[in-house]
Amino acid sequence: MLAQIRSIDSNFGRTNGGLNQNLDSLPENEINVKLSGKTKYTDYKIISHKNDTTIVDTTLTIQKEYKFNFLRKDNFELLAFHNQGQTFNNLAYDFTNISQFPDIGFKAKLFNYFDIEDVNYYQVPTPTTEIMYRTGLEQGQVVDALFTTNFSKRFNLAIAYKGLRSLGAYRRSLASTGNFRVSFKYETPKGQYAIRGHAVNQDFFNQENGGLTATSLEAFVNDDPNFSGNRGRMDINLNDAENTFDAKRLYFEHTFKLLSSKDSLQEREFSNLKLGHSFIRDSKFYRFNQGTATTDIFGDANSSGSINNKTSYLLYNNQLFIDFNSKYVLGRFRVKSDLSTYSYGYENLQNNTVGITKNKLKGDAVSFGADWNGRIGNFYVNASGSITPGIGRLSGNRLFGEAFYKKDSVLTIKGRVGISNKSPNFNFLLHQSTYNDYNWENNFAQIGTHTLGGVIESKWGNISVDITNINNYTYFNENSKPVQFSGDVNYLKAKVSKEFILGKFALDNTLMYQKVASGNSVFRVPEFVTRNTLYYTDEWFKGKPLLVQIGATFKYFSKYNANAYNPLLAEFTLQNDTEIGYPTVDLFFNARVRRTRIYFKADNISSFALDKNYFSAPNYPYRDFVIRFGVVWNWFI
Repeated sequence: MLAQIRSIDSNFGRTNGGLNQNLDSLPENEINVKLSGKTKYTDYKIISHKNDTTIVDTTLTIQKEYKFNFLRKDNFELLAFHNQGQTFNNLAYDFTNISQFPDIGFKAKLFNYFDIEDVNYYQVPTPTTEIMYRTGLEQGQVVDALFTTNFSKRFNLAIAYKGLRSLGAYRRSLASTGNFRVSFKYETPKGQYAIRGHAVNQDFFNQENGGLTATSLEAFVNDDPNFSGNRGRMDINLNDAENTFDAKRLYFEHTFKLLSSKDSLQEREFSNLKLGHSFIRDSKFYRFNQGTATTDIFGDANSSGSINNKTSYLLYNNQLFIDFNSKYVLGRFRVKSDLSTYSYGYENLQNNTVGITKNKLKGDAVSFGADWNGRIGNFYVNASGSITPGIGRLSGNRLFGEAFYKKDSVLTIKGRVGISNKSPNFNFLLHQSTYNDYNWENNFAQIGTHTLGGVIESKWGNISVDITNINNYTYFNENSKPVQFSGDVNYLKAKVSKEFILGKFALDNTLMYQKVASGNSVFRVPEFVTRNTLYYTDEWFKGKPLLVQIGATFKYFSKYNANAYNPLLAEFTLQNDTEIGYPTVDLFFNARVRRTRIYFKADNISSFALDKNYFSAPNYPYRDFVIRFGVVWNWFI
């Protein structure tokens, strides 16, 4: 649990991270641990990939309630499937952080994936542990455990594991995932040399039932009493299908300081020249397995036996960079060059009857780029650009810039612009399967994405607006075929949030409006999404040992043709037959006892009163009423 504070100037040459500058008010007695000398609670630091520095936060806020899920993120813009550990449908899209290179694809498996930017580094004066536990659906639970310690002031090691297993209410909906992370950082006594890195091993397994059959779907909508108490009795489309996504990554970055000097008046380093190198080895595997072919769902197959399709991806990236920082040139500059090598595809041709000629895509590329991060008083500028020349699949360019003005916690005004040109993900370019209709090799044009946005954050409320233009938008059509849209997609997303507080009561509101001016035939989002939470906060009992938070959350999104889920592709596809849009009401009772936060939640209590029209995707019902329990606990040894 985090609260944004000042940024440190580490030896990795990055800046204070730009947009995430919000401050939470933390009383100094939050971490009740005996500390020696001048050590304070703010010394328990969490350092992001971009060197944003936050602190271990044991407070209980409404934002913690929103993030208490297996993703541990606010999923306002997502529509969950009924069982935790399954995928999510999108209620909105974010194009402000587009990756430089195409990825393997199979995006429906990646919501719980830890990318490079998701792995944290730590600096703590005493060994520190955090445990998160949450009950699953029917059978199972999710546990996220972290242990970190500093062997010295300059060397930190962190080990974390998030594991989930949940059976689900419907047949063949078991979810089992694991995210193992190890991170470290070290610097020499005088800071001349610094290194940080991490190793991540992740696996995501799901049984796939293909949704309800037409007969069961009718029984669900009509609230047939024969099934209302036992969803496991309903018939499903797939009885022996499952998919798995495995990923392993090794990353490290190290720098050597060539030149530095001190400000004689302020006794601080004001300029330096650093030489650095980073390395990434990223491997990913996607598998779809099935006992026997289901031709009425996926079409004809080149086998009457079992289906075992495996797609692999391997990326190596080496980056050399030079950092220069000086008060005379208003900020920090980085000049960088990357050498990347990739391999994607299959061990051999999966289907000999469909005319596919390739089983692998391979290549390499050299990229050049620069970063600039500057500050003048309360005005900040961050910019990053890179170009990969050539005609290969990794070629393209990316430019992102943001500028913002921050006046303490009273007002922040931000503006941002982004330009990206890159190839579609590899599963759009080459895919092979025992099923005949799921084989293709394409030579698609690059996707061009242009974004312009701004944010105003103040004590009076927050407003954000993003306008995105996409050409050559690539998607899976109603027949699960990859297609590039011939026109432009123009997408507007505007969001307003404000919390009203009256005594011990508060009303937290978020409203999002979206409009697809062109391209709405292939790019689908609901026009309105709203979340309103009314809650009560108080300290109970003598001596105030217990802080309670009791409330209800109302969420609604307007009807739209939500994308359908294809379990063979692990992707979402277009569909024009079913509109989805409905309200839900959740109740919660949360409490904090010292450094322990306890959560009780009643999901979708509105299901008792509303029609059974709540779905996550066509044929996939959203969860019925269920009570969840969870806890987050911190130790400071």
